[in-house]
Amino acid sequence: MHVFVTGASGWIGSHTVDDLLAAGHTVTGLARSDASATALEAKGVAVLRGDLDDLDVIRRGASEAEGVLHLANKHDWANAAATNASERAAVETIGAALVGTDRPFVLASGVAGLAQGRPSNETDANPFVGPDSMRGGSENRGFDFVGQGVRTIAARFAPTTHGTGDHGFIAAIVGAARQRGVSGYVGDGTNSWSAVHVTDAARLVRLGLEQAPAGTRMHAVAETAIPTRAIAEAIGEVLGLPVTSIDPADADAHFGFIGRFFGMEMSATSDATRELLGWEPTGPGLLEDIAAGAYSGVRVA
Repeated sequence: MHVFVTGASGWIGSHTVDDLLAAGHTVTGLARSDASATALEAKGVAVLRGDLDDLDVIRRGASEAEGVLHLANKHDWANAAATNASERAAVETIGAALVGTDRPFVLASGVAGLAQGRPSNETDANPFVGPDSMRGGSENRGFDFVGQGVRTIAARFAPTTHGTGDHGFIAAIVGAARQRGVSGYVGDGTNSWSAVHVTDAARLVRLGLEQAPAGTRMHAVAETAIPTRAIAEAIGEVLGLPVTSIDPADADAHFGFIGRFFGMEMSATSDATRELLGWEPTGPGLLEDIAAGAYSGVRVA
């Protein structure tokens, strides 16, 4: 299959591209910089130069492909409105380009906010609808195209898709610990995060592209619920820092943008995903990755 990938040089995207190539697919990747283009070309990936605001380029990439993976996002936490608008526009552009083709369209989503008081699962509808909602309501907007002959699939990622080289949420929490001299958790630290290793997530995205029916919600979740206090303790152990509770009112000041997320319940299951696609995670767990120095360059014996 010839696959067009946005975010092809990003954290999840680069591993997914590797998995696609190893499985015999060909890839065209969207690249916004010379460095990204060079890295993709070195792998044998065709390159389309542009970013999420270059809708004509995105339309061309989607139209010329046999399947699309939309993994890019601006992640501009200081300007959520612009990030959400760009995400929605990209999804609308890709969906419109694939109308009537029955081609697969896998779009990145998340497990945050899907359920309260329990781990979310694949039957939970995404509550974010409309351009002003989280991620611009992109998951639901993407599913609008199912009735128009597009095999839309949502890949809902755990809040941490971890591994050596990750610069996402756990890296930000580690950075806050280094800066503050303590490894913190919010409140009593009993709220939990789900997690998945990046290689397992990449394999799931490929399986969804190849096999998942239209309207599928896949959960890229290997570990259902890791208490955030346990995450802070693992970070404190590897960095040699004390571990302490941070008052929720002080979370943003202590952690930066990640404070609003570290206090959230973001547990999730993936039983239906595993059964549907025969996906079984094999990578290390989050606490194992932290202890092995994936975020610190230090290994706990």
